[in-house]
Amino acid sequence: MAKEKNLQCSFCLKNNEQVRMMVSGAKANICDECIESAVNIIKQELGSFGDDLPTKDLGLKPTMKFEYKPIDIKTYLDQYVIGQEDAKKVLSVAIYNHYKRLGQQVKDDVEIEKSNIIMVGETGTGKTLLAKTIAKLLNVPFAIADATVFTEAGYVGEDVESILSRLLQAADYNVELAEKGIVFIDEIDKIGRKSDNPSITRDVSGEGVQQAMLKLLEGAEVLVPPQGGRKHPDQKMVKVNTQNILFICGGAFEGIDKMIARRIQSSAIGFKSRNEQTSLDKDNLIQYVNSQDLRSYGLIPELLGRLPVVTYLTSLNADSLRRILTEPKNALIKQYKALFDYEGITLIIEDDVLNFIVEKAIEFKLGGRGLRSICELILTDAMYELPSDKKQKSFTLTLPYAREKLEKSKFAYLKVA
Repeated sequence: MAKEKNLQCSFCLKNNEQVRMMVSGAKANICDECIESAVNIIKQELGSFGDDLPTKDLGLKPTMKFEYKPIDIKTYLDQYVIGQEDAKKVLSVAIYNHYKRLGQQVKDDVEIEKSNIIMVGETGTGKTLLAKTIAKLLNVPFAIADATVFTEAGYVGEDVESILSRLLQAADYNVELAEKGIVFIDEIDKIGRKSDNPSITRDVSGEGVQQAMLKLLEGAEVLVPPQGGRKHPDQKMVKVNTQNILFICGGAFEGIDKMIARRIQSSAIGFKSRNEQTSLDKDNLIQYVNSQDLRSYGLIPELLGRLPVVTYLTSLNADSLRRILTEPKNALIKQYKALFDYEGITLIIEDDVLNFIVEKAIEFKLGGRGLRSICELILTDAMYELPSDKKQKSFTLTLPYAREKLEKSKFAYLKVA
């Protein structure tokens, strides 16, 4: 059948001679190329859960349905985060309940309130990794903010409301979607009250920030600068209701184990009634953390009241660090093998080297992040020389080589006394 003449696509303005097919409507035409582009845009924006890595669904509805149960969420986290079973369970339940809250229908005046979370754990134990892994799974807007940059309104730094600016950006400036999102606030311990003693100066980056965060965590209508910060003073503010936004806070709280130890020992009068009190040490004290310890650290009671769920991340032992090197989907050793593969070189690492790396990571007390530092020091020379050697097709990392490279580096002087 011959093509009808004088038809023009209303979107790209091509005529029917330039395209394979033209669909005509009452007052407009659209070609097959524009239809294909429109389908791709819809898939990109709305998306759907895949078998492995779900894509973000920006087409949320008031009665949205979440396909994953708490056990499924934890199973997904297990693929990327080693250990930390208690923290993963708490987060899985919180995420699942958050979705149920978004789709709840109020019955008998029973309205489910949100339970914000605070995670306590040493540096390198996986707090930020948990947050980033959750962000891959979710189909609600997710934002990560750093508490260290915030100050009280009117001072140098960022206002607390800019936390929601990041969430708005993640929601493509859709306010309705942003109001159902999740925010992870890292380094929450850095805004602890600097001193219990009254002072004539204001604690603008400590207690002042905590007080400014109260209305966000509790649930209120907040005026948010969509472009963030104070660099655009003439921008129009956007009103965001934080009633349904879930907040997850994380912090290292360095030294809180000593506060826990004092609290536990002072609670025992006379003979110790629990045998485990005689074997408490720094590695397992963190599991006894509660709001009282966080208050002693410098968080105000009003803030802690809005963070009812307190969970912990334990220090990583040798077995956990060894598994981090090889087991997760994004394991460190897999990353380095991929780097060498780009150069056509097969990287072979002996088991003794992995044990050596773990041993040094524990010695220098750097947690999971320390593994990458040690690997970089050991492999830097190889990654510098081998790309220029076209004959080299494989490289075996041996224990003597690893020991030699680490001993020559300045890293050996970082040992904690």
